[in-house]
Amino acid sequence: MSSSRNTSNKASSLKWLPWVLLLIVIAAFIWLFTSMKTTSEATWEPPRTTPAEQQASEPVADTPAPISSYHNAVARASQSVVNIYTTQTMAEHPYMDDPVLRRFFEFHSGPSQEQGNTNLGSGVIVSEDGYIVTNAHVIEKADEITVAFNDGRKSRAKIIGTDPDSDLAVIKVDMQGLTPLGFRENPIRVGDLALAIGNPFGVGQTVTQGIISATGRTGFGVNKFEDFIQTDAAINPGNSGGALVDARGELVGINTVIFSRSGGSMGIGFAIPTAIVEQVMNALIKDGKVSRGWLGIEIQSQLRDPTQLETSTGVEVLKAIKNSPAAKSGLKVGDIILTIDGVEMTDANTLIQYVARKPPNTELEAQVLRNGSNQQVTILLEERPEQQPIERPVVIHDETLGGRGHPSLQGEGQEVPMMSKEERDRMREELLQLFERDGAPR
Repeated sequence: MSSSRNTSNKASSLKWLPWVLLLIVIAAFIWLFTSMKTTSEATWEPPRTTPAEQQASEPVADTPAPISSYHNAVARASQSVVNIYTTQTMAEHPYMDDPVLRRFFEFHSGPSQEQGNTNLGSGVIVSEDGYIVTNAHVIEKADEITVAFNDGRKSRAKIIGTDPDSDLAVIKVDMQGLTPLGFRENPIRVGDLALAIGNPFGVGQTVTQGIISATGRTGFGVNKFEDFIQTDAAINPGNSGGALVDARGELVGINTVIFSRSGGSMGIGFAIPTAIVEQVMNALIKDGKVSRGWLGIEIQSQLRDPTQLETSTGVEVLKAIKNSPAAKSGLKVGDIILTIDGVEMTDANTLIQYVARKPPNTELEAQVLRNGSNQQVTILLEERPEQQPIERPVVIHDETLGGRGHPSLQGEGQEVPMMSKEERDRMREELLQLFERDGAPR
């Protein structure tokens, strides 16, 4: 009896065994599929410095005097800062189609064929598999990009994406095992020490020291979206795209522009903070472009009288574009936007920067002053339409923002002025007479 029951139980167990194995196989397939999907959808994350690395990079006193060395921090950070060389093909001069003028230009300007023009800048490694962040203007119109590493290696790079509105770009080299620079997690503060690492004037990797002079600097007209860190660490042409790091060698910003009357450092340099770098890099790596929120309004800051004790804040709506998110939400001309999501809108630039950092389809709660009473307006952002690129500023020799390798107001990319037909014919006639005399004076 007992033997029969055991046989029956064993047969029952064998009957269910295939179903159990099938469930296990199905579960394994589901787990494998989920893991592959998660891996493929993973976005770029900024590298972080480990606690052990932070402790190793703490400033160490060289002498009993209160003087610190930042050797450890610089030694670690400099591994992740690269030199970038770009080559751009220059088109032949339009006057070269005239044999007489060609002879003149070849004598004074060298060969007439197309030539490569090499420019330089810096960049920061942000992943082990070759992603590098730099300034958009460093690789602008580049036909070939060469990256030189701190250990002497070199590699060609390809462009992943550029965002001229923030002056950031991502390039990639086909290399593995690189050393990314850790991003600082805590916000930088005015008075914190700052170290700028880059390749100024092509002399090689250079480190300069200063402090954080200010944060949130805007209104220079260099980029469409500005929120600069200001520092007095020496930044010169060629530093663009390089690293601004703290005392532990953690990245706080990407050096991008200087204020100067001579083209060299005058103690006022600006860097793009890592909060913007992270946002732009994620978008460029994932989608190849940056999608920003859009309100669709024309605005101006409230006029402020410095002689009055009471100051008015807020941003006045001058126009709501038809069918824009602002128009759909009910915003009207004359409304004064006081806050968005509880954040005070002190001026027009604050509002622009706040909205630009929000992705499309984000819902904003705005407090608006209309006809003397406060109202709440809910706005659903849409994607910002394609904008026309900003024209580079013209030549102004008194006040500049850098040189080649920096956005500049000082003679960057100047073109040879074109002559009128009369001037060209007169110059041609004079050259013919000169060539006939073999350059001898009259």
